[in-house]
Amino acid sequence: MHPKSKELPLRHTIFEDFHALLAGTAMVSLGVVLYLEAQIYTGGLAGLSLLIEYATGWNFGLIFFCVNIPFYALSLMRMGWLFTVKTFMAVALISLFSKVFSLWIDISSVDPIFSSVVGGTVIGAGMIFLFRHRAGVGGSSILAQFLQDKKIMRAGYFMLGFDTIILCSGFFVLPWKQVLVSILGAFVLNVIIAINHKPGRYAGFSE
Repeated sequence: MHPKSKELPLRHTIFEDFHALLAGTAMVSLGVVLYLEAQIYTGGLAGLSLLIEYATGWNFGLIFFCVNIPFYALSLMRMGWLFTVKTFMAVALISLFSKVFSLWIDISSVDPIFSSVVGGTVIGAGMIFLFRHRAGVGGSSILAQFLQDKKIMRAGYFMLGFDTIILCSGFFVLPWKQVLVSILGAFVLNVIIAINHKPGRYAGFSE
């Protein structure tokens, strides 16, 4: 048996980080489009932005970009400038892609349960792309990533609690059936993150 290697993990290259930003945000945006088509939502600031769009008709991308602005100061203080820049880019790309994808994809009919499960899976996978390259999707994910890095709480568990508050707010905006379907999607999303994004499992880093 060979002794365990004590070499440090290789740093991510700029190309790898750029690819992860594009792939991760594209996946998240695709999930958002599925949610928009089914008139459902998720937790966190993305869910809050979706609820605001349903209630007011304002564009999700613009709302999502604006509500994340206050969290960049916390990100800069707690997570460093590189994480903050990557997260800002991720939020900007999701805001852009969610608008562009909705123009490129024409869905005449979609089952809400399908949208919640597949959308939650795709969003969760996209967020893992970003997390593993030291980026977030703003808002609660900044706090979640910080708490996990400090080994205080797993990112998935923190986000599950935070999401509960947003999900319960949906009863004031949408019919209860859509809220229940949204809760299902949020559960799927957070299970994906909790199972696949654990401290020490992934050795790569980019700082």
